[in-house]
Amino acid sequence: MSYDPMRPRGRPAHTPGTTVLAYTPDGKRIITAGSNSAIRIYTVDQDGEPKTVDDGLLDGHVGIGATNDVFIVGTEDGQVWPYDIASGKMGNQLVRCALPLRDIAVSQDGEWVAVASDELTVKLVKIDDQIQVKYLREQTTGSKHVTFDPTRRYVAVSAIDGILYVYSLSDEEPVLVSKLDGVIRKLDPGSEATSRAVWHPDGTAFAVAEATRDISIYSISEWKKEKTFAGGHTSDITAMSWAPNGTLLVSAGADGQIVLWETRTQKILQRFDFGNVINIAWHPTKNSLSFTTSDGELFIYDSFVPKDHEAQLQKPLQAAPIYPGPLSEIPNNAQRTLADRSREAPKRTFRAGSMDSLDDILGEDEDMADNFVEDDDGAGYVDDLNRYGKRPNGHLDDLDGPDSKRFYSGAVQPKAHPPIQPGSTPWAGSRRYLCLNLTGAVWTVDQETHHTVTVEFYDRELHRDFHFTDPYQYDKACLNDNGTLFSNSPSDGPATIFYRPHETWTTRADWRTQLPEGEGVRALALSESFIVAVTTKDYVRVYTLFGTPYRVYRQKSQAVTCAAWRDYIMTIGNGPVGPDGRYTTLRYTVENVKRDEICQNEDVVALPSEANLQSVFFSDTGDPCIYDSTGVLLVLQHWRTPGQARWVPLLDTKQLARLAGGRKEETYWPVAVAQEKFHCIILKGGDKNPYFPRPLLSEFDFQVPISAHSIKEPESEDSERNEGPKFEETFVRGNLLLSLFRDLLASTNATASQRSELARKELELDKTLLQMLAIECREGEERGMKALELVNMMTDRNGKMLEAAARVAQRYERGVLEDKIRDLAERRVMGIDDDDELA
Repeated sequence: MSYDPMRPRGRPAHTPGTTVLAYTPDGKRIITAGSNSAIRIYTVDQDGEPKTVDDGLLDGHVGIGATNDVFIVGTEDGQVWPYDIASGKMGNQLVRCALPLRDIAVSQDGEWVAVASDELTVKLVKIDDQIQVKYLREQTTGSKHVTFDPTRRYVAVSAIDGILYVYSLSDEEPVLVSKLDGVIRKLDPGSEATSRAVWHPDGTAFAVAEATRDISIYSISEWKKEKTFAGGHTSDITAMSWAPNGTLLVSAGADGQIVLWETRTQKILQRFDFGNVINIAWHPTKNSLSFTTSDGELFIYDSFVPKDHEAQLQKPLQAAPIYPGPLSEIPNNAQRTLADRSREAPKRTFRAGSMDSLDDILGEDEDMADNFVEDDDGAGYVDDLNRYGKRPNGHLDDLDGPDSKRFYSGAVQPKAHPPIQPGSTPWAGSRRYLCLNLTGAVWTVDQETHHTVTVEFYDRELHRDFHFTDPYQYDKACLNDNGTLFSNSPSDGPATIFYRPHETWTTRADWRTQLPEGEGVRALALSESFIVAVTTKDYVRVYTLFGTPYRVYRQKSQAVTCAAWRDYIMTIGNGPVGPDGRYTTLRYTVENVKRDEICQNEDVVALPSEANLQSVFFSDTGDPCIYDSTGVLLVLQHWRTPGQARWVPLLDTKQLARLAGGRKEETYWPVAVAQEKFHCIILKGGDKNPYFPRPLLSEFDFQVPISAHSIKEPESEDSERNEGPKFEETFVRGNLLLSLFRDLLASTNATASQRSELARKELELDKTLLQMLAIECREGEERGMKALELVNMMTDRNGKMLEAAARVAQRYERGVLEDKIRDLAERRVMGIDDDDELA
């Protein structure tokens, strides 16, 4: 029997038919609309008559959404209109569909409305600027429902053919990330049964009604079924809704039952007898549930959750039932449980903003405080002792002289850079990426007793994805077109390195080896020729792709990370203390393993003070690159010549035009450098690492930081004013890339196509100088010396570009400059290069 001590009475709101409702986010109002033209606005906790908006123009309302100031309704004839809640005044039409409209959804931030209709395309319209429209185009039939996830990272579309489409909204244009067949039912557009994807409030999962009349929960990490709410209904499910904190789920069915579920256990808490319910909504903060029926009635059920379960609603936001434990264990939340934090490095404990944080008290890392005496009996005497069991000198007067004179002391230890595995992320709940690059992604899921590893490729025509159970609990991985490399760091037993090639002409070619007892892996690297591991004993271990140990030696500095490309390996370690005495410097070594040649030996990695290294990798042309915590991408120039290498910035992401004026709040997670572009993952807001499912890759052109005016501004801005600085940036960047390409050709047997590419790069550089020359000529005769300097920097040897430069000077009537350019051209042809005379 149902438990219903205070059964509410239905409030006649609309004529029989589809009746929709929505709460305002502040919970002060409920708005309903139905098959007639009237729209009702109910004030919560007031029994008076609702405010009615009725212009007599629109009826057949089938969708509704609301912000605190505006509500939006969609009608069956394809119209979507906004209304001001306070005045009831209709605004400008947002969008019009040619075919019948079926559903609308308003994003939680109140900025976008999604419109599903019998058209094949779902439209996303900016509420305050209806000119901005995005399209979801992958459906092959009309759509019955559309829903935003709470973070507006995804939008789910339920098509009438029984396919659920999930799109990512992280980039400028929506991208289909999952197409789920067999998850929802095929339904007629006018059916009262639901196929809506109802998102959990934490955004990591959604619920759907299946043909079995059960409710299933799907996670966004792998887009698979995780849990099932079974046995609740004997007929079609017509509506579902999560409690605002995710602890409870309510569902309604054509069997005349409303069922209250506990989400953690998927158990039924209560049943309520209400027929013809087609829409349900929880109050944002109170123990109250509202629902509408096909009879056009609204029910407001206060104290809906019985008292013995009411405490569930008082809890903070809880994790979706796919994750065990509290919300702090799920992805994209700042807090971490102790179990999760134990997996992350470096390990530090602090209280942000507190005057008594460990760093403030000790002036040192947490690890240095492990030997403090504990006050076991609570007498308080420990407060008067220092870390050595002695009384501190706090009772003495301060020493004279500035702090800098007393900076170096025995209690202060420099902070070493923690090890990093390029392309990996910390644990996010039970999941983490072991590797993310342009080939694909490797991620692992902690199943407590073992892990499960998934390897996924971007090019599925070249390689097939695979998945396996991992009893070794691998925590590092590398991936390329040849194979996948793994290693683990077990607490008991030796560390293991495992390599699995993608293709082989023998029966089995994967191999596994164990390191000596007590030695772990700090970082791994995989190239087309070798496997490299830097270990906790500062050894560099090099293997062939088929497991033959090729070389082993001890690194001169404490190992931090490594990278590899063809026959070259790069190792990075902690070196001597920097000039501030607080942090160690990073030292790198580059060597050719096959030729046993060291290109650069223990040189300094150019990092600003207090900056961290975020990733290291070789570009697709084989140049070492680093990305640091200040958002700067650098490349190592002239690294093949001993003693000549230097770090040159390719891009400062904090100077991107898209960030100018605070237009966006985002950071960039480095992935690769390829095709003269920086490939990365854009992280919105406060995100520090990529999320699940696998995010989209973005790319940015190189942009050497020359000056504020060299930033590439949008075309709508005054580009002529910044024309000169932009050409200057183009010249410096082109000169750098030309230098890298020349170094590559000098170390290899250049092909005909490479020699042609070299000539093209030199010509492009000269063209840039020619454009800069035109600007100087246009500025006036007084800029003639700089103009001649630009011409002198041209690489042209056959005289064609110098002749073009002379014509530019002639066009602007710079006669003296023209004569000097022609004189320079004659000297070039004769093989004379006397810059001093020309000056």
